Amino acid sequence: MIEAALTVTGLGRRWSACCLLWWLVLTPALAEDDLFLQVVDPYLEFHSGPGRGYPVVFVVERGEWVYVLKRKTAWFKVRSEQGREGWVPEQQLERTLTGEGELIEFPEPALTDFQKRRFEAGLFSGGFQGATLIGVGAAYHFIPELALEFSFARALGNFSSIGVVSAGMVADPFTDWRAAPFFVLGMSGVKTEPRTTLVQERDREDPAAHVGLGLRAYFWQRFLLRAEYRNYMVFSSNDDNEDVNEWRVGLAFFY
Repeated sequence: MIEAALTVTGLGRRWSACCLLWWLVLTPALAEDDLFLQVVDPYLEFHSGPGRGYPVVFVVERGEWVYVLKRKTAWFKVRSEQGREGWVPEQQLERTLTGEGELIEFPEPALTDFQKRRFEAGLFSGGFQGATLIGVGAAYHFIPELALEFSFARALGNFSSIGVVSAGMVADPFTDWRAAPFFVLGMSGVKTEPRTTLVQERDREDPAAHVGLGLRAYFWQRFLLRAEYRNYMVFSSNDDNEDVNEWRVGLAFFY
């Protein structure tokens, strides 16, 4: 039994004290639409990747034009008139001119970007029927109000280790709210690996269905916080279905 394997700890349920704060370094952004810029410095250096550690692979001279393809944090991928592509830091690209002869300004990602997001990815921690839970997840928004979400989590108890793979739909009806509830419905696979030494038990793999209710909140640049409660109905191979509760709190980024 999953419940028996996880809850016989002598101290009852063991909940995580707080969520893990995971700072994600690279957070891709949406491409700029039809943005052509003229170089006014003596030259503009193209790096092979979005960082100072990548070598300079091409140089565009003063007076030439570049086309902005996409953004990744403080770096922009651009294309020259000759068709060469590379990455330029934001502070250098801000010294170029638009077609109207004005210096370009790049706004920081804001709430409007959050409302138009397509992808999310992040990490979370919490509790799975009294065991410590940690996992990763990702979601794709077909429309702002509906997303397909995948997650993988590992729950570590005193007597067993459990892996949970989930896929489901996320309904977010209040897309204009900075903080709002969301609803989850999906299917899962639960693999239980006993850690006992006195009695040898075989690993179990059981299907499950889950429903959930959560709260997401946009708070800074391309980051959002998520808190969620889920209830699983595990269709046990022992012909004894089990009702399992889970909570998770995490940090995610979007683009």
